[in-house]
Amino acid sequence: MGDSHVATHLDEGRRRAFTRALLEDIYSLEQLLEEGKIETGIRRIGAEQEMFLIDRGMRPAPIATDILTDAKDDRLTTELARFNLEANLAPRVFEGSCLKLMRTELEEVLELARSHARHHRSEVLLAGILPTLRKQDLGLDNMTPNPRYYALNNAMVSERGGDFDVEIKGLDELRTSHSNVMLESCNTSFQLHLQVDPAEFASMYNLAQAITAPVLAAAVNSPTLLRHRLWAETRVALFETSVDTRSLAHRETGHRPRVLFGDGWVRGSVLELYRDNISHFRVVIAGDDEPESSADLLAQGQLPKLSALCLHSGTIYRWNRVCYGLHDGVAHLRIENRVLPSGPTVLDEMANAAFFFGLMMGLSQQVERIDRVMKFDDAKENFFSASRHGLAAQLRWIGGRCYPASALVLKELLPAARSGLERMSIDSEDIDLYLGVMQERVEAERTGSQWVFDSLAEMTAHGQHPTEVQFRALTDAMLRQQSTGEPVHTWPLATVSEAAESWRQSFATAGQVMSTRLFSVRPEDIVDLAANLMDWHQVRHVPVEDGTGRLVGLVSHRAILRMFARGHPNRQKEVLVRNVMRHDPVTASVETPTIEAMRIMREHRVSCLPIIGDKNRLVGLVTERDLMMVAARLLERFLATDENQ
Repeated sequence: MGDSHVATHLDEGRRRAFTRALLEDIYSLEQLLEEGKIETGIRRIGAEQEMFLIDRGMRPAPIATDILTDAKDDRLTTELARFNLEANLAPRVFEGSCLKLMRTELEEVLELARSHARHHRSEVLLAGILPTLRKQDLGLDNMTPNPRYYALNNAMVSERGGDFDVEIKGLDELRTSHSNVMLESCNTSFQLHLQVDPAEFASMYNLAQAITAPVLAAAVNSPTLLRHRLWAETRVALFETSVDTRSLAHRETGHRPRVLFGDGWVRGSVLELYRDNISHFRVVIAGDDEPESSADLLAQGQLPKLSALCLHSGTIYRWNRVCYGLHDGVAHLRIENRVLPSGPTVLDEMANAAFFFGLMMGLSQQVERIDRVMKFDDAKENFFSASRHGLAAQLRWIGGRCYPASALVLKELLPAARSGLERMSIDSEDIDLYLGVMQERVEAERTGSQWVFDSLAEMTAHGQHPTEVQFRALTDAMLRQQSTGEPVHTWPLATVSEAAESWRQSFATAGQVMSTRLFSVRPEDIVDLAANLMDWHQVRHVPVEDGTGRLVGLVSHRAILRMFARGHPNRQKEVLVRNVMRHDPVTASVETPTIEAMRIMREHRVSCLPIIGDKNRLVGLVTERDLMMVAARLLERFLATDENQ
């Protein structure tokens, strides 16, 4: 996210200088295209692997900089959060054993990261979104300590003019807001690169747009966020909002978001996309050095890096992005597909990659111009349908015919992908292996996301386990199954571990113990409402919030009984909540250790402890009943463990 050398402060003078460099780069790229100085006649593929770092409790481990210091490997680099890493794989000519070599390197660099993570009592996990992430993990204290990230965050927050709002509806509904761009760090992906010739850029880019939906439908692996069950590929919905820098006024007037699929087919050259980026998106960061003059370098017979153009493009997150680069001193163009999630295993990721690369080669032979046989609106609608529903999506394909995603993949696209890989002379055993995994996954209708949904449903059906326990068990199962290397469609469903140590780690903090099924009242409500809520839902405490969700009091069952027992002076009038509530309730935070929460409750002689988050907003309650249930579960498992020894 961003570039390695950006200004920490972007004043208007620096913005103007960078804009001039940006325009000069566009003119230089145009000259490179006209003079035929962009490489042609060769296909290369590449990939970027993003990953999570987790501790023994399955929680995010902010140790990325420690691993990089220990590993000293240029392929590993930072990402936005201290609990993320990225690995950049070497570009390879798209032929023969390239897929086997890519997988070998990927496994090698992941094992390198794992070995150093274990020195810090941590592990590497491949997941589109880490199931155990909590909002409190997304503070600036977990941002990678690099000026480029802080500069980008400051610029985007300033352009937004307020918090970033997230609203996603799936099986559950998530509504939240965040004061920085760290929500983006919830997403990790497996990004694919395909080098293309300048003359074919428009047709190949449009094809990438068209096939993104069916490839994603078969690869979804990110169904949860902040312990909510949402889209099959929730990364799409989250990324679209987590860096949406548009102000309210800009949203109302139809300004484009910085994360976008696009608004139409590309009709001309690669310049069309770059010019579109400059036209619609204001410069938010700039290099910390004086930009190189690409025009001067061209005049001297040298190839420019087009640093300003690439940096600006890096702040605009198209799901298929154009990239300009230099490889061994030769300029080239490539398409970067950013939509595929990380995981579930390296084998699954390579199957996704083979499917995408094969389709690009196979369909480009079958359909010369996808824009002439398919509506762009269909491609865009397909993308969001696949993101929401995975293989259950209905996709409108070439000629306007509608297919279930699974049928489209099996009947039409897998044969095309095989043809494309054979056309590039890819080793036959690799074609059979990776497309075979894809076929079996689709036939079983068991994507990574479906495995998560089914696992959570199974855990719920076999016991009323706390949400925290279920999501920890889910993450633990992911880690164990990834270590086997077997593809996700063969995984057994996750189950809640019966080990006492596992349960102890699941109840370490108040945030893990608290109840989140809350019923609240306002100070101006009548006390009868609070009394009835207690009766209907068999609770003994009702929190009191103001209109912004800020905790302002607590009504207890005992306080209501006392009011009626003693006789309230205004019994002939309506009694309001504010007249009986406790105005200064004792509180704790989600990070408060459970043992400390118990001490607070004992010392203050309270049977309910409200748990508050940012801006004094209520996020949960810890009650004596919650603690009794935790104690009973832990004791039961401790005794069971003792009996088996």
